[in-house]
Amino acid sequence: RACGAEVEATMVVRLVLPATLCRRGVCRLSTRLFGSGNTRNVGIIAHIDAGKTTTTERMLLLAGAVHAAGEVDSGDTVTDFLEQERERGITIQSAATSFGWRGAAVSLIDTPGHIDFTVEVERAVRVLDGAVLIVDAVAGAQAQTETVWRQAPPPGGPAGAV
Repeated sequence: RACGAEVEATMVVRLVLPATLCRRGVCRLSTRLFGSGNTRNVGIIAHIDAGKTTTTERMLLLAGAVHAAGEVDSGDTVTDFLEQERERGITIQSAATSFGWRGAAVSLIDTPGHIDFTVEVERAVRVLDGAVLIVDAVAGAQAQTETVWRQAPPPGGPAGAV
């Protein structure tokens, strides 16, 4: 259930936050909740090729953490740092990056989507304050989408689907 608060994630995607993140219609992802010096660990989870790394790159760009967004196909993304990840165009190991957003510090964790690397997602969700599930608009929910959704959010933590 969403309260209707929206955060502009990219020019194409709008993230509708779940009601657990909102109070009286005011988004809690603001400096009023976090204040300066607070850090929130947010995970990006989904099935393979749903756009997790691309979303991560766009979030870094919008936050001003990078001057240009990397492309998975070009092998120049921030979070895909292993040589095999860059060659194959997939995330193998969870990777964290951080940026400031409206006075808050956000640690963003990009997780793998391939079923062979499910243990990486399980390890990452242990440290998350919340998670964003990305669903491919064309392919829709896949079997792995349901698997990662069951793995997150952490007990009592917020999660949203994009």
